[in-house]
Amino acid sequence: MAKAAPAILGEMPIVIKGAGEMASGITVRLHRAGFRRLVLLETPAPLAVRRAVSFSEAVYDGAMTVEGVTAIRVPDAASFHSAWDRDAIPLQVDPDWRTLTEFPGGFAVSVDAIIAKKNLGTSRGEADLVIALGPGFAAGSDADIVIETNRGHDLGRLITDGPAEANTGIPGNIAGYTGERVLRAPADGIVETVRAIGDSVRFGDVVLRVDGQDVVSALDGVVRGCIRNGTAVGRGLKLGDVDPRGDRRYCFTVSEKARALGGSVLEAIVGFWHSRMASDR
Repeated sequence: MAKAAPAILGEMPIVIKGAGEMASGITVRLHRAGFRRLVLLETPAPLAVRRAVSFSEAVYDGAMTVEGVTAIRVPDAASFHSAWDRDAIPLQVDPDWRTLTEFPGGFAVSVDAIIAKKNLGTSRGEADLVIALGPGFAAGSDADIVIETNRGHDLGRLITDGPAEANTGIPGNIAGYTGERVLRAPADGIVETVRAIGDSVRFGDVVLRVDGQDVVSALDGVVRGCIRNGTAVGRGLKLGDVDPRGDRRYCFTVSEKARALGGSVLEAIVGFWHSRMASDR
């Protein structure tokens, strides 16, 4: 049976699966809109590339701040309230999503923002409203609402029946560049970073190494994302990206795509809350 809507919208408990770039941008936007009962769930060893704007860094460092909003790693659901009392967002390492059933009273909203290009187990009924982002989900079967993540005319569109667009496999176009701006592992091995996020690079500059093999930039720009030094990776894995626009500020702020998706999640939640409030009268 569905729970009654909280009288104060910001008190609605919301769980967000994933704490990478897109999930973090969504979280920042919800927090700024007044939601104070947010929870992030992550894996034990997240592989975020845009680490300067990813709350997943709290898994390693204990805390992470993105545009003035802070997430702190907590051991369990019993610690959520202490984080909220500090106006911080609790982040729990919970790859099996046990918190969904262990949190007292459950969650009003569940948001799958992992962007795995497939459904890793999200299902309708795990919260009163289930939202899922991107390829691999169909509204009406996997989730109540699916949000389109493909850049273009439909980016951020709420889908209430049917699937999101299929994964194209092509990185988003930035200043005319797509696949050229992405850095990938040439072999299995351990990452050795040479350049840091925010560094300017030229065509041919070494950004990092894997198993002793150089990974070089294919264009002039700024290192916008780079995986953590010492990470074990497999051949072909995305390790980083170079932004041809060359504006260092973009490396440390939420992207336009993440902000757009955050607005879409906000739209879905507010619409759900108004509908629930009307039905509770």
